[in-house]
Amino acid sequence: MKQKNILTQTQMQTQQLSAMQLALAQMVELPLAQFAERIECEMMDNAALEENYQNDEDKALEKADDDWGYGDDLDLAIGDYRSDDDIPSYLQDRAEYGREEREYVMVAAHSLYDDLKEQIGEQDLTPHEVQLLEYLIGSLDDGGFLRKDLESLCDELAIYHNIYTDQDELARMLAILHTFEPRGIGARDLQECLLIQLHHPDYHSSWQEQSIQVVEKYFKQFMAKRWDRIAERMQLSEDEAKHIQQELTHLNPSPGRALDDDDMQSAAAVTPDFFVMTSDDGDIDIQLNHGDVPQLRVSRSFQDIVRNYSAGNKNTSRQEKEGYIYARQKVESAQNFINLIERRQQTLLAVMHSIVELQRPFFLDEDENLLRPLTIKEVAERTGVDKSTASRVVGGKYVQTRYGLYPLKFFFSTGFVSAEGEELSARQIKTTLTEIIDAEDKAAPLGDEILAQMLKERGLPVARRTVSKYREQLGIPVARLRKA
Repeated sequence: MKQKNILTQTQMQTQQLSAMQLALAQMVELPLAQFAERIECEMMDNAALEENYQNDEDKALEKADDDWGYGDDLDLAIGDYRSDDDIPSYLQDRAEYGREEREYVMVAAHSLYDDLKEQIGEQDLTPHEVQLLEYLIGSLDDGGFLRKDLESLCDELAIYHNIYTDQDELARMLAILHTFEPRGIGARDLQECLLIQLHHPDYHSSWQEQSIQVVEKYFKQFMAKRWDRIAERMQLSEDEAKHIQQELTHLNPSPGRALDDDDMQSAAAVTPDFFVMTSDDGDIDIQLNHGDVPQLRVSRSFQDIVRNYSAGNKNTSRQEKEGYIYARQKVESAQNFINLIERRQQTLLAVMHSIVELQRPFFLDEDENLLRPLTIKEVAERTGVDKSTASRVVGGKYVQTRYGLYPLKFFFSTGFVSAEGEELSARQIKTTLTEIIDAEDKAAPLGDEILAQMLKERGLPVARRTVSKYREQLGIPVARLRKA
């Protein structure tokens, strides 16, 4: 068949973000601690940026007032009451927030991410390979598993980070990650996780080969505890089968939680990005935590240089012109950065206000069952920001309420409609499912089909496959494995 070139014309609509939009997207993604570091770096790079205070005394007063926005008004309000018993609860809460703000940081722990990054330094890698390995580590889930396929990771690296690689190179980096501690880290599934541990050079056991054979060839029977079938096919005695079973049960099925379990008493350092305070009469007050982030202004000396040059004789020396150009660039950059900070604050507060409005019953009573189904798209539309921007705001941010500290992702979940037409969240399904399984007869645990039927009787009509999915997400094994 004869080939020929054909020229066609198509029309496509694409959206390109401006430099300011990209900068804002990166800025809203930063939690409070990283945001403070970002400002500190910018102040070091730009001499035209300075803290907006006149002296140390003003600085101390500004910080005491600006961090919480209450200042003397709160002290005066409380002072109107004769005793603590007379003070309304909402004023006590606000005062308590003010006293504890600087102390409310969870004890810092050495996270799994930090531990894995330290192990990267023990490898002989190029800067490009280090970037790939760090991205793989950042893509692990809470259990230490890599759930994304390599093709998707290659696309993410190219699109969002301008890092180009292929699946073969990424697979080679993943193989290096598999040698890290805790053993089994970076596996794609439980079977690979166990095999990584069994093949580890430091793993020595007289039952190693038989254990590997069980995981490689009879994994389904192993997961279903069908040791009678395994023993029959491998021609094992009852005693040999017990030794292999004991060997496999000592492996770590969730390597990502190994470090967290050891450091249970010291959670990762977390500072709330928002404070949501409720009063007895139903008022909700939302505050953005400014922490140690300073108020910024453009340096007056730099502004004077620009102003004097603009108003004076243009027949100046080359050195004076260069000084003016330098000062003007720094002033413009400083003003843009200050505007960026203001837009960040506005965006964060807008998203938080939307979450509170949509989940108002929860913030008033803090009952998890009051949470309604909520998506990032819904918050983005209500706020008037791009979906990706709303997602960046939610990621890695925390809110402190009078009852506890919550990640913003806590308030999002998918939903469905009950038999009565009520819109319920997936979290409510999981709560009810957990209650049913906790109350079951452990000598005769309930199968997913029966669980689905019992949920339906409670007005939660979900399919059996949905029950299986939620059960797995909750870390609850199948009925056979729950049997006492």
